Amino acid sequence: MSQDPKRFLGYLEAERNAVLLYRALAETTDGDRREALLELAEIEEHHAAHWVEKLQEYGIPVPPAPLDLDPNDAGLLARARAAGLDGVLQVLEDVEGAASGMYDEEPEAPLGMSDDERAHAEALRLMREDPSKLMLQGRAPHRVLRPGDGEKWHRTDRSGSVRAAVFGISDGLVSNTALVMGFAGADTANSTVLFAGLAGLFAGAFSMAAGEYVSVASQRDLFRREIQMEATELRDNPAEEQKELELIYRAKGISREIAAQTAAQIMSDPKMALETLAREELGLDPDELGSPVKVAISSFISFAVGASFVVLPYFFLSGSAALIAAICLSLLAMIIVGATVGRLSGRNVFFSVGRQLMWGVGAAAVTFGIGKIVSAVTGASIG
Repeated sequence: MSQDPKRFLGYLEAERNAVLLYRALAETTDGDRREALLELAEIEEHHAAHWVEKLQEYGIPVPPAPLDLDPNDAGLLARARAAGLDGVLQVLEDVEGAASGMYDEEPEAPLGMSDDERAHAEALRLMREDPSKLMLQGRAPHRVLRPGDGEKWHRTDRSGSVRAAVFGISDGLVSNTALVMGFAGADTANSTVLFAGLAGLFAGAFSMAAGEYVSVASQRDLFRREIQMEATELRDNPAEEQKELELIYRAKGISREIAAQTAAQIMSDPKMALETLAREELGLDPDELGSPVKVAISSFISFAVGASFVVLPYFFLSGSAALIAAICLSLLAMIIVGATVGRLSGRNVFFSVGRQLMWGVGAAAVTFGIGKIVSAVTGASIG
């Protein structure tokens, strides 16, 4: 390996070009693939920053960052835009695979940079062969980042409260709108519709909060048990666990020597060893087991908020005016919730809004129709 520090210029150029390419390709897709490409870009940006520091340390002028893709990368982007991301994933995987060993003999590369480069090729392979494996319970099973890096594969929600809040609002909105429309369709008295809406709001909120609490608490207990069993194995058979960790890294394409060195270094710190084994062997993150209390509170409040939209008009209006206001307010809320879900999930916003409206309006229309039929059959209104 040449000791000329100007070699860092080549590393910096490669990393900066990769940042531009991955960010541009992310705009051609959505969902997990988009998040994965943006994460790859962030990691390459982190690598580029390291080489900038090295150039400054050796007194070498740092060239300005490129604003445009180089011709080869521009061709890949054009191909992805024309034929879809699948048309270029194999090429990207081959390029990353060929470059995966570029830092193996580089003494100025930080520990783990070579692992990152190899993991990039693995992430691209997953995008091409089985995108569903990119995400698992809100995290990446083949994690590109090393523990403690602080960069995330996606939007992080460690307690699960954000997910519970968003979908709690959606559930409360759809279910209570359907309930209220059913009573309204039966020509029910204003006070009865209001009572039914409030009953549905509180019953649903308590039910959802209890369900989320039990679900997350049970999952947390199971995860803790698995981590505790791993801690026991680490205490009783450290050599065997180190060998397992080495084999995991070798299965990811890391050379025998580097895998052995990395495993030995990790095992020298018991806390880091347990966290790494939990992630790599069990597919768990000890810091992301979820908070049942936070999830329950989020679920209760969000369900109540979602369920309140259709009820509010009946506090101030009556008859057709209350019904029309309830419908308009519920439709507006469905559009907002659908757009929010789309934004958080990475799906197309219009698709998410359409899906929210389809189920919400569909459920409300069915129950309103049932209310009309019941009213006609019985020949009397309720209340």
